[in-house]
Amino acid sequence: MRKNIILITALAMSLTACKSNHQETWMNHALDVASGQLKSTAEELTGTNMIPRSIHAGYDLNFLDSQLQREDKSYIDSLRPNPSAKQLKQKYICGIEDWTSGFFPGSLWYAYEMTGDEELKTRAIQYTNMLNPIRRLKNTHDVGFMINCSFGNALRLAPNDTIKAVITETADNLCARFNPEIGCIRSWDFGYWNFPVIIDNMMNLDLLFNASKLTGDSKYYDIAVKHAQTTMKNHFRPDYTSYHLVSYNNDGTIEKKQTHQGKNDESAWSRGQAWAVYGYTSCYRETKDAAFLQEATNIADMIMQRVKTEDCIPYWDYDAPAGEATPRDASAAAITASALFELSTFVPDGKKYFDYAETIIKNLSSDKYLAVKGNNQGFVLMHSTGSLPHGSEIDVPLNYADYYYLEALQKYKGLTE
Repeated sequence: MRKNIILITALAMSLTACKSNHQETWMNHALDVASGQLKSTAEELTGTNMIPRSIHAGYDLNFLDSQLQREDKSYIDSLRPNPSAKQLKQKYICGIEDWTSGFFPGSLWYAYEMTGDEELKTRAIQYTNMLNPIRRLKNTHDVGFMINCSFGNALRLAPNDTIKAVITETADNLCARFNPEIGCIRSWDFGYWNFPVIIDNMMNLDLLFNASKLTGDSKYYDIAVKHAQTTMKNHFRPDYTSYHLVSYNNDGTIEKKQTHQGKNDESAWSRGQAWAVYGYTSCYRETKDAAFLQEATNIADMIMQRVKTEDCIPYWDYDAPAGEATPRDASAAAITASALFELSTFVPDGKKYFDYAETIIKNLSSDKYLAVKGNNQGFVLMHSTGSLPHGSEIDVPLNYADYYYLEALQKYKGLTE
């Protein structure tokens, strides 16, 4: 009997070791690729004051028609100019005021955190410091992405006396966009909407929660909570899919609801659903308000039911026509995985969310989505979609796909180790 117990114990230990070694192999490969890509890009752009965003890619109008299943006259005015043949497949870089500027330094921070590579830390500091002027930017809600992903991670991993002031000043500018009559932070200052609020704005609330903790001032916390509550009331359909945009009249009534970057106004744009589950998971973490947790779990359950691709990497819109040619959105998958890893720690049945996120992260780490080192113009992941109805960034790398992939990998690493 004792001999059998010893054999069973040895077998169990052997299986555990095999699983651990397998996990270590694919994760080490993913980190090796990510570190190499990030370091080469950081070196390439040193001295330019520019940030890598994507790759220039063209589009075929007939293909867009087939994806949107509508006549081009209904959207052709919104299309961006097709890149020239010379631009195609070249790296798309942007200035620090682009809404995506915080993701590259944030990716460097996560890669440093998981590898301990001091070169990555040096580069993270370099590209984070580039964004210091953003603290004075007042014309966008995206300062949360820009500063929290860069300086917010610096605060965790290399704190210094200047970071608090950057985060607080940026948070003040974000608060200035809050309208108490409407109960929301204004998203865009362009377009024909009266007071547009997009689901993406849920991601900028972490900046306010951080500012509240750094300063002890509850105004940041209160605005974040009010925005989340108003969005929860107005952005979601009965099935917990989210509109991309809700525009308000000045008295707080609804002007219109749209899905600006999706297939149509009533479709479920993939990345919008990812922003939603991530945003309400974060809100629960910071407030412990059960209503936010319930919203997060409802959205998560909807995502797990609606995504029908075999590898769980969604098409660019849940209502897009399924097929081999339909673009995926690895960015939506990475954001969702990061959210579900955290959500799994808050609920009794968290294993189902962990398992789903684990499937995503392993599939994103496969050859189908993870770049070969030295290729993909220095980006980590392939096959994301920015805004198909605008002919923008279709089936290309995106710096925010890389950021949330590395964040999800960091969470997975912490939960499994």
